[in-house]
Amino acid sequence: MADFTFGMIGLGVMGANLARNLARNGFGVAGYDLDEDKRRTFEAFNNEGPLTSFSDDSTLVKALPTPRRLILLVPAGVVDSALAALTPLLDPGDLVIDMGNSFFLDTERRAASLEQQGLLFMGCGVSGGEKGALHGPSIMPGGSPEAYTLVRPAFEAIAAQVGGEPCVTHVGPRGAGHYVKMVHNGIEYGLMQSIAEAYDLLRRVVHASPSELQQTFSAWNQMELNAYLIQITADIFSRIDSETGIPLVDLIVDEAQQKGTGRWTSQNALDLGMPAHTLTAAVDSRIISGMKAQRLAAESRLRGPEIAYTGSRTEFFDLVRQALYASILCAYAQGLAILQAASQEYDYHLNLADIARIWRGGCIIRAALLEDIRSAYAAGENLPNLLLAEPFRTQITERQAAWRKVIQIAVASGIPVPAMAHSLAYFDAYRTGRLPANLIQAQRDYFGSHTYRRTDRPGIFHTEWET
Repeated sequence: MADFTFGMIGLGVMGANLARNLARNGFGVAGYDLDEDKRRTFEAFNNEGPLTSFSDDSTLVKALPTPRRLILLVPAGVVDSALAALTPLLDPGDLVIDMGNSFFLDTERRAASLEQQGLLFMGCGVSGGEKGALHGPSIMPGGSPEAYTLVRPAFEAIAAQVGGEPCVTHVGPRGAGHYVKMVHNGIEYGLMQSIAEAYDLLRRVVHASPSELQQTFSAWNQMELNAYLIQITADIFSRIDSETGIPLVDLIVDEAQQKGTGRWTSQNALDLGMPAHTLTAAVDSRIISGMKAQRLAAESRLRGPEIAYTGSRTEFFDLVRQALYASILCAYAQGLAILQAASQEYDYHLNLADIARIWRGGCIIRAALLEDIRSAYAAGENLPNLLLAEPFRTQITERQAAWRKVIQIAVASGIPVPAMAHSLAYFDAYRTGRLPANLIQAQRDYFGSHTYRRTDRPGIFHTEWET
């Protein structure tokens, strides 16, 4: 019994790799999966540390010391059924940790239900993919402080390390961990779409080859755009298909799939009354990418302008780099502002400096600029928006001209750049002291007597517009 610290329910790639990471760091794992092949594959790694699979969950539970620590890594749609089968086998004080991509309100519900049964429950976000799970992810645990003390040594041991600090912290109560991971994924969508637009512009406007794009993104990764997603984009452009000799990126169908977390972020931002221009544009872009048959049919019937850029090719590469960075800043700013609003709405008490710190390593959105983001929120000021903090205020202001010029070229060329364009719209709206919403409010009062406020005196007013 003493050999096992954790039970792992679900031995797919993520579950197995996290278990191997735990075992390698001295925390034995008893594993269970309905699939016998997955159990057999899991057993093959027992040379890396104490890893044993069990053919049923009840035997696994009996093999764990109390208080038991059980990790669920199953698809979001089967979490409730997995809990229904598991909880009758547990004793008060045992801990269940959902480390899948569950919706945060489902986590809130499950936490309340298990608490009534005397059980501890954590919703824990994990980012880094299968390699991160094995070698060091970013971990975003939510739940009670009592529950976190049961896993803290193990989580700090297996998490990615940056500057000697583990990329894990207790982010907040109940569903806070899954909420933070959800917004992480929303930002991820925005970054990926912005990068894809930069690629599309360089490919279509100045006909950059994959090898040229590889060199460009590699160079950008040594500059202010230093980030995991920029790095892997450069790697992607270097891959040649062995069968055809064609760059692999050119053979991949242009339909981007999604698992729902980015969409959840946009939906929840609406619930909170928070703008998410870049993140929502990225979700919309994935949706329209899935309309492949319609797009192919429309291509020959809806004509756009010819691409006729006559400017400097070298200058265009630099303009796109600046526009990409500005759009990336907006994606982070929107995500962090959503976290601030959610912290108040759901009583999560999120520490944005800590969240930026644990995103510096292991996770998909890790980037050099996260250290400056951490510093901005650690300064102790009540920062309503990242774009107001240095160095970001100066950086985005200095890139305005390039950003606007790139979007102008894209519009003139008929090339869609929704993430970049919506990022600029967000920036322009946020920095505008008077928006045309006064007319909208007048219209609402005209057709629905919704009233309005005035700029010259206090109070609520209504006008009989039709005389």
